[in-house]
Amino acid sequence: SLFCLFLGVYGDEFSVLRSPQSVVFRDGSWPIPGERIPDVAALSMGFSVEEDLSWPGLAVGDLFHRPRATVLVTVKGVDKLALPVKGISYPIENAVPFSLDSVANAIHTLFSEETPVVLQLAPSEERVYMVGKANSVFEDLSVTLRQLRNRLFQDNSILSSLPLNSLSRNNEVDLLFLSELQVLHDIASLLSRHKHLAKDHSPDLYSLELAGLEEVGKRYGEDSQQFKDASQILVDSLQKFADEMFNLYSGNAVVEVVAVKTFNSPFTRKTRSILQSSQSETENPYNLAYPYNYNYSVIFNIILWMMIGLALAVIVISYNLWNMDPGYDSIIYRMTNQKIRMD
Repeated sequence: SLFCLFLGVYGDEFSVLRSPQSVVFRDGSWPIPGERIPDVAALSMGFSVEEDLSWPGLAVGDLFHRPRATVLVTVKGVDKLALPVKGISYPIENAVPFSLDSVANAIHTLFSEETPVVLQLAPSEERVYMVGKANSVFEDLSVTLRQLRNRLFQDNSILSSLPLNSLSRNNEVDLLFLSELQVLHDIASLLSRHKHLAKDHSPDLYSLELAGLEEVGKRYGEDSQQFKDASQILVDSLQKFADEMFNLYSGNAVVEVVAVKTFNSPFTRKTRSILQSSQSETENPYNLAYPYNYNYSVIFNIILWMMIGLALAVIVISYNLWNMDPGYDSIIYRMTNQKIRMD
């Protein structure tokens, strides 16, 4: 099981907090394209990707000992977090929305019989996706806004131990932010009750999206004391969450963080008119074709030879029907002739 924590920073930082010896991240300032972050997660877990990644930040590492879990935490609304200095950070270029669906599909396809843990969660949007053993491990996890609010006011919630400072437990925006931190705490707590899942041979995946800090910034302003306190509380909670998950997986986990101020839409060009040649020429000055999928040649050959086979079959059948002797080759005519003779 491997655990990767990704936190997105708009055009600024992609930070690796914890990683095992089998996954090597080189210390340098190489920018990583935002759309290739899922490929970094896939390659660190030992999966192949459709397009080669030429980013030098991720080395080959130990091919025979892959991490056992990957967790992606996307934090929206902040361009930089005061993360510990001991981590490795890289700048991000072209911060576009991304997901780990491709990694989840690879895990589900290759390890379907072992039912690995796959959890994708966005608390503020009440969006949750669980596959495999995650359904039983996290069945008590709060996923709706009402459940999250009720969870905060239980006796064993983080409100009893977390220093709120300028944040208030009576403000809905503050409660949304704190409820996301409660989710981080509950995930580690629930997984600690099923430690055997962190020791199996199937890789696990955790993908989390946090928008509470962004709402705090909109409500109070990014220069407010509430935003500063919330940022510090989030950093501490993320570091604690990363350490807990890293330890639950016996050190065989990668923990990474990226902070995204705002996303750039990857579908902007598709919505433009083809008559807007000036903009298209700026983005694609050499009129180059898009790279095709690596399955293109396979699909092309399947369709080509299937059409050739069908065409030959039609020709042969048509030829035989055209040259058929009704009185000799057709069973209908033979039976009819026999009946006439009997009559």
